[in-house]
Amino acid sequence: MDNPLLDVLRGKMPVERPIWFMRQAGRYLPEYREVRARAGSFLDLCYNPSLACEVTLQPVHRFDVNAAILFADILVVPHAMGLGVRFEEGEGPVLEKVKDLNGVIQLKSLKDSDEVYRVCETVAKVRARLDSRKALIGFCGGPWTVASYMIEGGSSDRVRAKVAALRGEGWFRALIERLVIESVSYLSAQIVAGAQVVQIFDSWAGELMGHCSDEFVTAPLKRIVAELKARHPEVPVIVFARGFGFRHVRLAEATGASCIGVES
Repeated sequence: MDNPLLDVLRGKMPVERPIWFMRQAGRYLPEYREVRARAGSFLDLCYNPSLACEVTLQPVHRFDVNAAILFADILVVPHAMGLGVRFEEGEGPVLEKVKDLNGVIQLKSLKDSDEVYRVCETVAKVRARLDSRKALIGFCGGPWTVASYMIEGGSSDRVRAKVAALRGEGWFRALIERLVIESVSYLSAQIVAGAQVVQIFDSWAGELMGHCSDEFVTAPLKRIVAELKARHPEVPVIVFARGFGFRHVRLAEATGASCIGVES
């Protein structure tokens, strides 16, 4: 059957213009708030495949959009790597901090983690219930954005992370390297479970400039896209580098992404 989003991402003329929202499931939906209350904590909801599947499908049922976006969080990756993560009401995410090379070395592979297993179970459940004309989008955070949360311990102005990037500190480079490797593993697992498209969210990409942007935003994104294309050549990859502005064209050329997301 026709799948408008997949058709567009593969360069085919769709039967209709595909529409989906960047953040489809959330506080604006009363049905989401009801499920969120039943789940307990935000992470409990992310790791409950039945409830996460229900929340993923809510916007599709309500708005008849052309794609379902997996309900999860970009901080699943550091959590699955063994870093303590929790969400405080009114405060947002709180993480254990990675401060040096020893902290990077202590991070584990997420490959066989319970967190990834549960997310992939959600993917499989959604795919089984999703209309074949609607695509399922999986995602992860960009290495720079995820690294900034790990370094700062949560939401912040990212000063420590920016300083580490500007100085090109060895432990920071090692952290970015680990996140590239683990992000590929995570997205690949989602694809195997049933994701038809994957997107990389680099929410703080626009805050690095010059050589820092090239080395710690563009280059890691390029590597992730290339590795995913090698493993899953049929699966489109969307790159969203928030704040990149006029650099989006160069980003598209550099990464080889199937699609570039831009903010309005």
